[in-house]
Amino acid sequence: MEDVLDSAVGAHFSGLRRDSRRLSSSLPSSPSSATCNGAADASAAAPSGLASPTPRQPFVIGVCGGTASGKTTVCDMIIQQLHDHRVLLVSQDSFYRGLTEEESEHVEEYNFDHPDAFDTDQLLECMGKLKSGQSVNIPIYDFKNHRRCSESFRKVNVSDVIILEGILVFHDQRVRDLMDMKIFVDTDADIRLARRIRRDTVERGRDVLSVLEQYGRFVKPAFDDFILPSKKYADVIIPRGGDNHVAIDLIAQHIRTKLGQHDLCKLYPNVYVVQTTFQIRGMHTLIRDREITTPDFVFYSDRLIRLVVEHGLGNLPFTEKQVVTPTGSIYSGVDFCKKLCGVSIVRSGESMENALRACCKGIKIGKILIHRVGDNGQQLIYHKLPEDIAQRHVLLMDPVLGTGNSANQAIQLLRSTGVPEDHIMFLNLISAPEGIHCVCKRFPGVKIVTSEIDAGLNEEYRVVPGLGEYGDRYFGTD
Repeated sequence: MEDVLDSAVGAHFSGLRRDSRRLSSSLPSSPSSATCNGAADASAAAPSGLASPTPRQPFVIGVCGGTASGKTTVCDMIIQQLHDHRVLLVSQDSFYRGLTEEESEHVEEYNFDHPDAFDTDQLLECMGKLKSGQSVNIPIYDFKNHRRCSESFRKVNVSDVIILEGILVFHDQRVRDLMDMKIFVDTDADIRLARRIRRDTVERGRDVLSVLEQYGRFVKPAFDDFILPSKKYADVIIPRGGDNHVAIDLIAQHIRTKLGQHDLCKLYPNVYVVQTTFQIRGMHTLIRDREITTPDFVFYSDRLIRLVVEHGLGNLPFTEKQVVTPTGSIYSGVDFCKKLCGVSIVRSGESMENALRACCKGIKIGKILIHRVGDNGQQLIYHKLPEDIAQRHVLLMDPVLGTGNSANQAIQLLRSTGVPEDHIMFLNLISAPEGIHCVCKRFPGVKIVTSEIDAGLNEEYRVVPGLGEYGDRYFGTD
């Protein structure tokens, strides 16, 4: 048996799991099988003809407030704090309707603060495309000529966060329904008027008298009639606008929490996703590129694996401990979990062993090999595990969680050796939602730690966008 484990170099379908439908003679032909305890969950199933999974939708923030209330300042401060995420700012001002020649001749009679001044249908169309992951062309409005630049657009791509700001973004319920968070910037009317005069005279080429006349005739009535009543829809109200640093800090922290918490983490509290940064996203971009060389794939995969292992170790139990420092002072810290071992699912899981050894000196590592025999669905499962594994916390390692069937078999094997369910932690680089559903429903006490949750499985049960055949790419056998 040990010879079999030591020489196991055959393909292990960690990313593809083509044969996961035949992991045992009792399993049906769909990954939403009895391995998931028969749970009927559409999101966990991968029926035939499954469409390509859609990307995760961006987090949409609406920022509303009176004219010159400091909305743009608040948006800029939020963007600065979310520096590890792609943030897109969309201004409702870009969707002003262009004036006709007749309206332009009597521009002083036109109410730019009325809901009808905006092309809300086009705004909804653009926001809908952005939420579905498509690039769009945002119109550019010329405030001096009161027309759109017919040949110029601002092309924007999908982002993690979309901030939609404008005086009337809360007025239309269809627009409000797009938002995950609604912020109202509340600033004193005198301050807003002073800012409006400075902005319109300097940036938009207007004189002071026309600005004051427009304010009294249109701006203030529109605020009272449309903007102020929409304040009731806000989730958060920021007094003093950009001067309220405490409120903006709290909002940014809340947004970071929401972005870092995948919907599945809310459903399954034992699912942990490493907090994303541009460094992590950059490494994922590299290893997902099919043109990357094998040495580079190994290098950046090892970096990501190390982060996953460290994150997993941080969720193990600890005990408080005090030590005396070289200065003679007392330091109150914690002591690591001592009873620990790793188990890799051969062969892709073996790529994670070095990272675990680098983090845990002298750690014992076992192996599990799941191998299909013939075409009748029979399975041979070989394992070489520490003798006292039942008394240890186990870090189960496989870079890709696809359907969850192989993971469930490995976990079931560990359970049969006496390892408590809540002593098992499954570490992987990427996870498909279907696999998370499958494992968590059968083994709710098992912790899952991953660096990214992908969109899902396609009709061939491949994780998409995925990594391809991880073992072949890592060991250079593709």
